Amino acid sequence: MSNALENFRLRVFRILARQLNFRRAAEELRLTQPAVTSQIKALEEEAGVALFDRAGGRVTLTPQGALLLEYADRLHQLAEEATQALAALSNNTAGSLAIGASQTIGQYLLPNLIAGFLRKFPGVQLTTLGGNTEEVLEALANHRVDVALIEGPAMRRDISTEAFLEDHMVLVVPAGDPWADAEIEVTDLLKAPLLTRELGSGSRRVVESALEQAGVKIKELQFTLTLDSTEGLLSAVEAGLGAAFVSRWAVRNQLTLGTLRIAHVRGLKLAHDVDRSSSRSQPGR
Repeated sequence: MSNALENFRLRVFRILARQLNFRRAAEELRLTQPAVTSQIKALEEEAGVALFDRAGGRVTLTPQGALLLEYADRLHQLAEEATQALAALSNNTAGSLAIGASQTIGQYLLPNLIAGFLRKFPGVQLTTLGGNTEEVLEALANHRVDVALIEGPAMRRDISTEAFLEDHMVLVVPAGDPWADAEIEVTDLLKAPLLTRELGSGSRRVVESALEQAGVKIKELQFTLTLDSTEGLLSAVEAGLGAAFVSRWAVRNQLTLGTLRIAHVRGLKLAHDVDRSSSRSQPGR
């Protein structure tokens, strides 16, 4: 989220204050760790106070650093507003936008969304951050992204959400499975090996909520394997390790190739909203 109008040393300070890790801050800033250290040292000399405490192998903000971060966030916001105002005056929308996206959206939807956005606003600099729903929302709450696209409910009071399209989860099985293209009862799931996403995944929340509404006790299901990506789930199903619930978007290629098939679960409502989330509080406001 670089902005040419933002003081560079304050930007380095702001990123390090969020990461509290010199290596990760350097990666985000595309600098070397010594360069980050040099910028922070120069800023501390200018301010005449220590901004970070490096004792015990941990990086923490001093009280003076925490105070400066409030002002640095406000200055960053002002720089963004100034850039957008100047661009609007010249009829050329500009600035930066950081987008967080949960994994399925980031892999299967976000590229097309970004392409359409950049055709309309070519002057905007976009950056993206991926993870599961919980991780993306944490980044949003900490102002590391400006907006987040998630598959499941936000489950946080500091986040506001708005549905922007509907997704549908489906149960996929190997092509030769007896359930392939068949209609099964929801109780049949109790007897089958199931694969699932990790805790914190929005799609997992959607599936578990739908199963509970259908009268299934989650603890009675036979979850044999947990994976941290949709691609991992699809590969595991293809290998015959079990059945899995995934987004219809994610399985399009496998359905076309015929390596996976859908099992239709009678009485299970798996349609859900895909949400655009934003933080309820903005930096410095």
